[in-house]
Amino acid sequence: MNVSLIIAAGGKSQRYGDKDKLMEKIDNKEIIIHTLNKFYNIKVINEIIIVTVPHLLEQIRNLTKNYKKVSVIEGSTTRQKSVLNGLNNISKNTDFVIIHDGARPLIKESTIIKCLNEAYISKAAVVGVKTTDTIKQTDTNLNIIKTIDRTFLYNIQTPQIFEYKTIYNCHKKLSDKTFTDDASMLEYLNIPVKIVEGEYSNIKITTKTDLELAKILQLQFHEKFC
Repeated sequence: MNVSLIIAAGGKSQRYGDKDKLMEKIDNKEIIIHTLNKFYNIKVINEIIIVTVPHLLEQIRNLTKNYKKVSVIEGSTTRQKSVLNGLNNISKNTDFVIIHDGARPLIKESTIIKCLNEAYISKAAVVGVKTTDTIKQTDTNLNIIKTIDRTFLYNIQTPQIFEYKTIYNCHKKLSDKTFTDDASMLEYLNIPVKIVEGEYSNIKITTKTDLELAKILQLQFHEKFC
């Protein structure tokens, strides 16, 4: 089975501040490297493509120069278009594609493997966690209309793993529309996607508060296994 990984590392970090979040460090190691390391030793992954913004190209290339099977390419104006750039650069003998956010450095290898195994069966699998908050629907004036039953609600994360030809065809077919994640494309075309239960610690670093939380979670994980 040939598996390729696309790491979406092309965000503008607008909500983060004046520094690119992927270059921030946890335990003296850049976030993008933490993310890469979680996947690098999974043997079925034959190639890794990091899609990033122009000003980070050389920086990330330098950081990953000693990693085999890793290439760093330029993204596009949106995450969706950047992922398509990655798909266009994948080896044609790829069977499955993993798509993961560069800013999710705390994903567990066991969760990646679990999602991969489900994808082999279902052709499309994504990591998610059950919604724990009470969800309210409002009108345009922020008046509460109703409380939504959260029994079957999930917060979706990455990785998201798909049969290559399926996700590639979805991207090409729906390139004129906008989606917030790759699984939404399959939903739009009525293609089933299976959720794999993940961990709440698999946060996406969007703000400086997220970074501080990630440092705490990383420390707890380190202490647990030392």
